[in-house]
Amino acid sequence: MELATSLLEKYSKAGPRYTSYPTAPYFTEAFGEKDWLDELKQTQSSGRDMSLYVHIPFCDTLCYYCGCNMVATHDYSKADSYLCYLFQEIDRVAALTSPARMARQVHWGGGTPTFLNPADIRRLFQHLASRFKIAPDAEISCELDPRELSREHIAALAESGFNRVSMGVQDLDEKVQKAVNRVQPEALIQQVYGWLREAGFNSINIDLMVGLPHQTVESFSLTLDKMLALGPDRLAVFNYAHVPWMKKHQKLIVESDLPDLPTKLALQKLMMERLADAGYVYIGMDHFAKADDEIVQAQRSKTLYRNFQGYTTHKDCDIYAFGVSAISQTAEVYVQNTKNLAEYQRRIASGGLATERGLRISRDDLIRRETISGIMCDLELDKAKFNQQWGVDFDVFFADALDDLKDLAADGLITLEPGLIRVTETGRIFLRNIAMPFDAYLRQQTTETKPRYSKTL
Repeated sequence: MELATSLLEKYSKAGPRYTSYPTAPYFTEAFGEKDWLDELKQTQSSGRDMSLYVHIPFCDTLCYYCGCNMVATHDYSKADSYLCYLFQEIDRVAALTSPARMARQVHWGGGTPTFLNPADIRRLFQHLASRFKIAPDAEISCELDPRELSREHIAALAESGFNRVSMGVQDLDEKVQKAVNRVQPEALIQQVYGWLREAGFNSINIDLMVGLPHQTVESFSLTLDKMLALGPDRLAVFNYAHVPWMKKHQKLIVESDLPDLPTKLALQKLMMERLADAGYVYIGMDHFAKADDEIVQAQRSKTLYRNFQGYTTHKDCDIYAFGVSAISQTAEVYVQNTKNLAEYQRRIASGGLATERGLRISRDDLIRRETISGIMCDLELDKAKFNQQWGVDFDVFFADALDDLKDLAADGLITLEPGLIRVTETGRIFLRNIAMPFDAYLRQQTTETKPRYSKTL
């Protein structure tokens, strides 16, 4: 794959990650709890399956690079209290859910879900399973922090039915780890990985991160060597998003220690080449998987989808999300819980839900969402199929995007074939940039209304 510094410089600009469209900054408090309750009641006969998400916000320590909604604490009583409210929220949504509906996917994120002790892992999952019908072949996944993790945690996950895990590693270089306050020896990673395989987990993802302070090609090459030797089924290699205006703790990272553009380019090249040589297929948006993985098969069969949990093989599912900051989704609605822990608990204690803001999408939004999904997941757009599906002419509907598409083609990120727009191998690195011309909100925004996004690279 050919990459030039000029491309990285040109396209390394602020832009959305498109886990939704419209993106979360455009959710509004005008869409509140009553609207969400009405949507829940009206969509029970939709025929759509469900994806259940649970957010556990707690972590033992603060990782300076973190962009998640989290609370660093050693006080386990906070988790005890949180679970009481979480169970109430689950009960209230379950009471409005048709018992005939099936959950095809369950995901726990954070924070660190394994901050919970083994007994509470079992208790939470049992509560969820007693309120919703979970399919026997459901994908049930959990994010892990190897620090503070025990065999008992892993046993609790396995016995509860979890079949997929994602372990945060980021980087094995000690200097990098100290700079981001996440010290975890290589021996610990290997030990936990071994425990997971022994417990029967046959789908393990490892999270890495490029763009961290003090990272060099030489140091990250060693990290890749050691992680590839383990043979994970998937790897997610994220670009560090430095957004200190959103995440104040990122100010603890010394900006002058971050890699410069030439180093970031070299890290990108290293990552792409090394993982390809090791037999991993680049899905896009930082995600890699072995060639026989279901996510690779889904991309080839054009059944892959992207939502707030990342890439998924379960497209036509309503997401019911529980916990502080959690985002739910139906075919036409997004809704987010309050991000403040105390406020979340206050709202649940009052007898309602924790809804803070949301959005009902328009037909224009829906068309653009499916188009952006085509870029992100299928890596191509078929104009004839688009015209037939939506009853509009692609070139007319997206007339304002055509000049941008020509520029992307000139730079080798896409090809403009008769009736087909196709992402090139190089273009897979720039999917956010390729999607942006189709985003009407980016064109409409003013300096005053413009959200601040992380850089695309």
